[in-house]
Amino acid sequence: MTINEIAHLAGVSRATVSRYLNNGYVSEEKKEKIQKVIEETGYVPSSQAQMLRTKKTKLIGVILPKISSSTISRMTAGISDVITKYGYMMLLANTNNDEKEELKYLQLFRDNQVDGIIFIATVFTKKHIKLLKECKVPVVILGQRLSGYSCVYQDDYNASFDITSKMIEKGKKIGYIGVIEKDEAAGKNRKKGFIDALKHSGIEIDTSLMFEGGFNIENGYENMKLLFEKAPDIDSVFCATDTVALGALTYIKEKNIKVPDEIQIVGTGDTPMGEVVEPKLSTVHFYYKTSGSEAGKTLMDILETGENVKKEIKMGYEIVLRESIR
Repeated sequence: MTINEIAHLAGVSRATVSRYLNNGYVSEEKKEKIQKVIEETGYVPSSQAQMLRTKKTKLIGVILPKISSSTISRMTAGISDVITKYGYMMLLANTNNDEKEELKYLQLFRDNQVDGIIFIATVFTKKHIKLLKECKVPVVILGQRLSGYSCVYQDDYNASFDITSKMIEKGKKIGYIGVIEKDEAAGKNRKKGFIDALKHSGIEIDTSLMFEGGFNIENGYENMKLLFEKAPDIDSVFCATDTVALGALTYIKEKNIKVPDEIQIVGTGDTPMGEVVEPKLSTVHFYYKTSGSEAGKTLMDILETGENVKKEIKMGYEIVLRESIR
């Protein structure tokens, strides 16, 4: 079945069928005739032919650090909800927090046919910047702020400042378990918020009570062990992510230390596991799905209007106090 045959059966011109298939203006009467023929014949337009006509693939490349993360899944769900309404599909590129994989996928999407890229970023190196500048399709950064690009990101600094301040109200000796500082958001900004909250309350900064590592449960467990070995009388712990906090909580339970009576602990991110552990984890709720939706809307605006106006959106947050804090 061809467009010419569809036009003949519907009693309209070939140009009218073409406009219909490419979402152009067609009167309601002719739309109904064309739709009826398509339904009766089972005609499916050639995606390759459409791509040649419109110069659009209707594909969005999404580069993400860890597909198994509940945080990332919420972001991608938000992206998907938006772009599917515009007839686009996602190509997911999972990097497993590997910088080389990020660069590889950036290069792949730069060189191949996608209409736009959403980069759920962790680290920006000179190589990242170089590849981003070479991209001929619009790029939206999600989860980090990068000058010169449209970005949607969390208010990591103030969120960490506020939840640390809550701990300080009933804590004196406070430890920190973070992630690598080269991660601008979860690493650098959350650490700065923690430190500034201590300074604001007149608490001396003790770097010997601050440990960093990966984003996993093992990191939280091992660094909680190091914290206790360094300071057995520690009474409060800030964790840069909920996953890290769960690891720390596991070690605390093994030592039969009561939470929050003997030690209070907070995480960041409000993952589902934080609500089912005992005691339930106090944390920061970020609107991850909404941030994904905002990134999708930003990219769709660029693609639909053809105007690549740079836009920065800093998302809000909510402090969630549960049983792990006094």
